[in-house]
Amino acid sequence: MVASRVVRVLAPNPSPMTLEGTNTYVVLGGREAIVIDPGPTDDAHIDAIVASAAARGASISAIAVTHGHPDHAPGAAPLHARTGAPVYAHKVARFPFDVASGDGDRVVAGDAVLEVIDAPGHARDHLVFSLPEERALFTGDVVIGRGTVVIAPPNGDMRAYQATLARLLREHGDDKTIYGGHGPAIEAPRAKLEEYIAHRELREREIVTALGTGQRTIPELVSAIYRSVSTFLWPAAARQVLAYLIALEREGRVQTRMLSRPMTDEEAAILDPDLARLADSESAAVARAELGFDDREAGIAAYALL
Repeated sequence: MVASRVVRVLAPNPSPMTLEGTNTYVVLGGREAIVIDPGPTDDAHIDAIVASAAARGASISAIAVTHGHPDHAPGAAPLHARTGAPVYAHKVARFPFDVASGDGDRVVAGDAVLEVIDAPGHARDHLVFSLPEERALFTGDVVIGRGTVVIAPPNGDMRAYQATLARLLREHGDDKTIYGGHGPAIEAPRAKLEEYIAHRELREREIVTALGTGQRTIPELVSAIYRSVSTFLWPAAARQVLAYLIALEREGRVQTRMLSRPMTDEEAAILDPDLARLADSESAAVARAELGFDDREAGIAAYALL
């Protein structure tokens, strides 16, 4: 059930990375409203956001962005131009914003108050917003309504993400609702956060177990660990495996060795995929940002336990 203050406006950008599309939320505060994650630049979507607030007797007086990925942040600029509402974002965000927000800050519109939580891991500039009155969390891409999220270097950090999940469980496990950036609302936050934490721990154990039999490349790890997952998703899985390996290497548990050979066609399909296979250029841009393919290493490496 959608809380009385919260209205979802679904952006028209469905894709393999965004599920049915980006969830934009209008949080009502009487005659004023806060918009969370205006989504992509799309005139019809901006119209729908403004109309949703107006239909409930509210004008938009604040825009809060969870993070800078292209399915969440670009709509902030045209919505700001349309309404004059200031844009609140993380201090390291690389898109235009008006107010730098960090842990413990607030976003206020009328009698609606969002509390800001610094939530790195999926992205360095990720914020989560809490609406204490409704015991609700707006989690962007930290937690989504269906499935799990991508943690991909260099913008994603597995240990930072795990710490964020642990903090949300500790401080907000008893909340009533999680409104994720994609998919349906989550009515059992504690169970979902525990599920996410357990999933990350399981994947790491699987990687360590696979490396226990000898050095492996990322494509070898992906084909072993994600064999029941569609090969279409293996490039995303490869970026997640890399995030674990980076964490393990920093902790002195894994070492990396670059191989003196080119990638095979099969390896390249996983490590250097053709994103043009996605439905459109916008979907490809989201995938590129989410998966960090603009910053991938050349060549192929093998990993081994120390």
